Amino acid sequence: MIQTGTERMTPAIRECIRKCYTMEDPRYFEFFFRYLYRPEWFFVDNEQNTAAALVCRIPHDVMFNGRIIRMSMLSYACTSPEFRNQGRIRRIIETALDACTHTELITLVPGEYSEAYRPFGFEPIYYRTEYRISRENARRISNIGCAYEPNPLDMLKVYSAFIRRFNGFFARDLEYFVNLKREINARGGKIVAYYNEKDQIQGYASILIGAKEATIEECIYLDSMTINKLVNAALQERATVNLRVSEAENLSRLFPESRKRTFPSVLARLNDASLFSRLFSTEVKDVKEAFAITQNPLYLSERI
Repeated sequence: MIQTGTERMTPAIRECIRKCYTMEDPRYFEFFFRYLYRPEWFFVDNEQNTAAALVCRIPHDVMFNGRIIRMSMLSYACTSPEFRNQGRIRRIIETALDACTHTELITLVPGEYSEAYRPFGFEPIYYRTEYRISRENARRISNIGCAYEPNPLDMLKVYSAFIRRFNGFFARDLEYFVNLKREINARGGKIVAYYNEKDQIQGYASILIGAKEATIEECIYLDSMTINKLVNAALQERATVNLRVSEAENLSRLFPESRKRTFPSVLARLNDASLFSRLFSTEVKDVKEAFAITQNPLYLSERI
């Protein structure tokens, strides 16, 4: 029986995710269940007090073409190994999408689930570019002005200035940055910020540190000096850094010798083309056309 998650079902939800996401960092899951988790976000196929399958639907307020509209991100769709090949995952996704259709215009999913969700009408709408930067092809620069553990309020301020050039972004608040710091610390990473000579924050980078490479999952900056400062800080952790930014941020002039790849990061589904058209005084038939009406580039770095 498919039902909305409850507090009593939390142990079963945790166990299903643990069984299915064996390659994911367990430290992130501990952070998620401690600071973000809400049982009502989950649709659960309950089989004798066991979560046979589930999908998570997390609501978000998104700024789109001057309006804040409610969307949600679907994630953690999985079936416990002992219940696979029974059509359960399709039924639970259909249930979640039925709820989405009645309550929101657009639903999102992370790009790594592309093949699983395309049959349900999802299409890639946001791409990211990853620059692979080594110490040899980065501009050497001092770390003066760089500081670890920046204040969440500083991070909110510089993010608010950075995001003005974009569209389709999550409406973040101070609590978001408090949790972002908790998440990066829980995963063994670091957040480094750069402050100018007036002690004003100019940007920050969230850095995850692997065995051989570091990855800048998000880089917020107001100028090219800040990017170089933050990349050099990451290169002090590992000799190679993977810098991930939106496709619209062309950094090839800053890192001309770095290899890069572009990949779909977020897929979207338009639940009501007619209502969307009326809301934005346009005429669209599908999700591609809906996102094509924006004049500014998209920014959707969130994964859940």
